[in-house]
Amino acid sequence: MKVLLNKICSSTRNAKLSYEVMLSPQIHAQEGSVLAVKVLDRKIIYNQIEDIDGLMATVNEGDIIAGVLGERSALRGYTGIIPEKILVGDILHLLNLGGVIGLCTSANPDVGPPCKVEVLGQILSFPPLAQCYGEPTSIRTNALPWAERLAVSVPLVYISGTCMHAGKTLAACEIIRGLTQRGLKVGAAKLTGVSLRQDILKMENAGALRVLSFMDAGIVSTRPQTVLPAARGLLTALWESWKGPRLDVVVVELGDGIMGEYGVQEILHSADLMCFTRAHVMCANDPVGAWGAARWFEEELRTRLTVISGPTTDNAVGRNFIESSLGVPAVNARTEADKLAEVVLSAICSYNC
Repeated sequence: MKVLLNKICSSTRNAKLSYEVMLSPQIHAQEGSVLAVKVLDRKIIYNQIEDIDGLMATVNEGDIIAGVLGERSALRGYTGIIPEKILVGDILHLLNLGGVIGLCTSANPDVGPPCKVEVLGQILSFPPLAQCYGEPTSIRTNALPWAERLAVSVPLVYISGTCMHAGKTLAACEIIRGLTQRGLKVGAAKLTGVSLRQDILKMENAGALRVLSFMDAGIVSTRPQTVLPAARGLLTALWESWKGPRLDVVVVELGDGIMGEYGVQEILHSADLMCFTRAHVMCANDPVGAWGAARWFEEELRTRLTVISGPTTDNAVGRNFIESSLGVPAVNARTEADKLAEVVLSAICSYNC
């Protein structure tokens, strides 16, 4: 069956879809499968998707859109799974703004019920050797290769948070901008999270020469079981495969929180991914979160945070607590961006020296 898509979600970017697609009624119920679905709801909130260019578009009842099967475990959004079997006509849900499709199992009241979609079929691709029959489309097809070990890398600056919406991307962008202004050639990566291009586009706009994310590795939503080889593959690609000038540093954002289910802890416990770390920035929403994160790093990882940022540093109350009680610099990315870049640069230089 041939259909005309109204919208193509950013999660499908690796698939390089056109708006006119052929569908198969045989659906591979696995992460990465690209489906065409019909929107059944008219939502007032959380009613947009991000298209392949990173622009937001309102989802209308009756729209036919292309999205990707995946799971999500979001504290402040939707949690959902991939059903074991999916048939044409089944009702699933949009789990995030990037067009991840699955069966919602839990919703945060702030975003309302998830948008229901009707499955129309799996989109087919027609590479040169499959022109007659087509192949089930998956975002793994054009993905960057994974790696079992990170053998070499430029210095890495990690940015993690106590939870979603803790200011990680803002801190990453200000650090990228500050290091770039100081003459460094900066790359960036987002290693954990759920499919959405907004963050990596912001990093690119801040001055990063090349930005990669887990989406480039063919992953819809990161999980502990797969996050490490994908992360190693992305960082290896930034080091080896880019044809531009050699990078001086890579700023790495870890989406979600250090206690979430997206594989952040697995990365932080990985010896090869951590041995190239020169600074670790923690973003926290409140003093309790900052205290817990600092203590967890010291007791669990046997290391100290370089600096704490995020909403807990929005005024002197949080900053004074962090610096006096934790002994860690507290720098706000919104009001002290230049200072934040200096702290990070100092950590990079002192380690290298």
